Order: sequence, then C-alpha cells, then structure tokens
Amino acid sequence: MGFLIRLAITAIALWVTTLVVPGVEVGGRSGTNTALTLVVVALIFGVVNAVLKPVIKVVGCVFYLLTLGLFALVVNALLFLLTDWIASVLDLPFRVDGFWPAFWGAIVVAVVSWLISIVVPDHLGRR
Repeated sequence: MGFLIRLAITAIALWVTTLVVPGVEVGGRSGTNTALTLVVVALIFGVVNAVLKPVIKVVGCVFYLLTLGLFALVVNALLFLLTDWIASVLDLPFRVDGFWPAFWGAIVVAVVSWLISIVVPDHLGRR
C-alpha cells in the first residue's frame, strides 16, 4: 500500500511540476490519458532514483563532499533527464526541454513530494 501512495504522491508532484516549470510538459488526449502518463512517468522516475542514485552517491561521494552536497542537485537534474529519455523511448507524451527545466523540475518534484508526504502518511493503519 505504501508503494501505491508514494507513486501517487510522485505523480501529483510531476503534475504540479508541469504547471510550474516551463519546459516540463505532459500531454495526452484526455485527462485520464494524462493521469496515466503521469503515473507511468512517476514509476519510471522512482525506479531510476532507486537504482541509479545510490550507485552515483557511492561513486561520486568525493564530489558530494567537495560541493557540500550541491552536486546532488545536478545528479537529480540528470536523473530527471534520464526519466525524460526513457519516457520518450516508451513513446509517452512527457517532455523536458533541457538541463535547466530538468534542474528546476527535479527541485519542484522533491519539494512538492516532501510537502505532500508531510500531510499524507505512506502507511495506513500500520502499527
């Protein structure tokens, strides 16, 4: 259940990002199609972050230390661009128009996800 809640939170954060950040767009013929696209892109983004981010942190730990963690912003932008590339390979109507929209998009997704996670717990009834 927690996985589905996290997926929904990420999809909502991606939707907010498409509204706020110029250069990050999602298309669809209908509202349902757009929502489904956002859920699939959220799934891709989650898998990319779960698989690659720990590897990048280990390999690039020197850069994280030298930049006092600011390198993480660049890594997040690159992972967002990778998500865009995978979505385009899968022919999903999700587009990121370069590094800076990816940079700001990754920040907006992180902040919105965090804010929603404060309000919505990722578990229901677990003790």
